[in-house]
Amino acid sequence: MEENIKERTRRARKAGIASFIGTTIEWYDFYAYSTAAALVLGKLFFPTTDPGTATLAAFATFWVGFFARPVGGIVFGHLGDRIGRKKTLVATLLLMGCCTTLIGFLPVYQNVGIVAPILLVVLRLIQGLAMGGEWGGAVVLSAEHAPKGKSIFYAAFAQQGSPAGNLLATLVFLFFSTLPDEQFLSWGWRLPFMFSAILVIIGLIIRISVDESPEMEKIQKEKAVARLPIADVLKKYKAIVLLGIGATIITVTATYFKTTFALAWAVHEKLFTRTEFLSIVSVAIFVQLLVQPFGAILASKFDLRKTVTWMLIPEIFMLPLMFSLIETKSMPLAMIGMALATVPHSLYYAALAGILVKAFPTQVRYTAISVTYQVCSMIFAGSTPMIAQYLLNETGTILSAMGFAIAQVIITLICAVALIVYAKIPNERDEA
Repeated sequence: MEENIKERTRRARKAGIASFIGTTIEWYDFYAYSTAAALVLGKLFFPTTDPGTATLAAFATFWVGFFARPVGGIVFGHLGDRIGRKKTLVATLLLMGCCTTLIGFLPVYQNVGIVAPILLVVLRLIQGLAMGGEWGGAVVLSAEHAPKGKSIFYAAFAQQGSPAGNLLATLVFLFFSTLPDEQFLSWGWRLPFMFSAILVIIGLIIRISVDESPEMEKIQKEKAVARLPIADVLKKYKAIVLLGIGATIITVTATYFKTTFALAWAVHEKLFTRTEFLSIVSVAIFVQLLVQPFGAILASKFDLRKTVTWMLIPEIFMLPLMFSLIETKSMPLAMIGMALATVPHSLYYAALAGILVKAFPTQVRYTAISVTYQVCSMIFAGSTPMIAQYLLNETGTILSAMGFAIAQVIITLICAVALIVYAKIPNERDEA
C-alpha cells in the first residue's frame, strides 16, 4: 500500500512537471505574439500615419487568436475526453510550435502588401486553436494524477507555465529590443518566434514520457467515455460553465492589461522606453512566478470561499495604483506598482484551475474546463487591450482603463464565490 502511494506521488510529480514545461512553451508562444503586437506588428503589418491606430489594428489580430480558442477547446477537449489527455497534449504542442516558428518567417506589408496581414491572421487563428486545447488538458492531466486532497495544488503546476512562458517571452524580447530600431524592425523581432522550434523539441521529449491519467484510464477500461462531451456539457452543466466564465475573467485579463496594453501605452506616451518597460514587466512576471504557488497552498489548507475572497479584493485597488505609478515615469515606482498589482490575481489564478477541475466529472472534464476558460479568454482577454486602447483614445485619460479593470475584478469575485457554492466544491482540507 505504501509502495502504491509512493508510486502515485512519483507519477503525479512527473505529470505536474511535464504539464509545467509544456504549458510554459505554449504560453511562451502565445505571449511572444502579444509582446510583438504591442511593439512592432502594427508598424510592420498595418502601416498608417497614426501609431495609435496601427497598435489598435495589431491588437485586433491579437484578439483573433482568442476567437479560435473555444473551437480548439471543443475539438481537443473532445479528443482528450475520448482518446486520452496525453495524446491530445502532444498534438497541441506540435501545432502551436509550428505556427509560432512560421510567424518568424512571415513577409511584412512592405514586401507583399495585404497578403502579409492575411498570413499573420491565419497563423494567429491556428495558434488560438492549439492554445484552446492546451490549457485544459495540462490542468486536467496534473489534477487527475494528484493524490487525494491535493488536486488544486497539482493543477497549479500547469498554472505556473503562464508566468514562466510570459517571463521567457518578455526576457527574449527584452534582449533583442536593445538592438537599434532599424535592426529590431528588420530581423530582431523574428528571432523570438524562431526560438520556439527549439522549445517544442524539448517539450515533446518530456510530454511523451508521461503516463495517461489514472482517471482517464479507468473510464476507458469501464467503457464509460462520453460519446459527445460537448453535448453533455451544454445539456447538464450550463450554469457551472457560465459561472466559471465569470470566475475566470481577471485571471485572463490582468496579464494583458500589464504586458500588452500598458506596454503600448507607456511606450507611445513616452513614459518609458521600450527596453525600460519590458524590464518593469519582467520584474512583475518574476514576482508572479514566485508568489503564485502560494495561492494553491492557501486554497488547499483554508476555507475556499474565504480564501478566494481575500485573494481578489486587493486587486480592486492595486490595478488602478499600478497605472498611477506608471504615470510617475519613475522606474522603481512603476516596478512596485506592477508587482503589487500582480500578487492578488496570481494567487487566485493558482487556485482557479483546481476549482474548475472539481466542478466537472471526469467524462467531460477536459472539454468543460477548456470551453469555460477559452470562452472567457475569447470574450475578455483578447478584447482587453483593444477596449482599453479604445477607451484611452476616446477619453484621453488612463482613468477610463482603470475603471474597466476594476469592473472586471468585481465580476470575477462575485462569480467565483457563486461557483464554489453552486457547484458544491468541497474544501481540500476536508478531503485529505
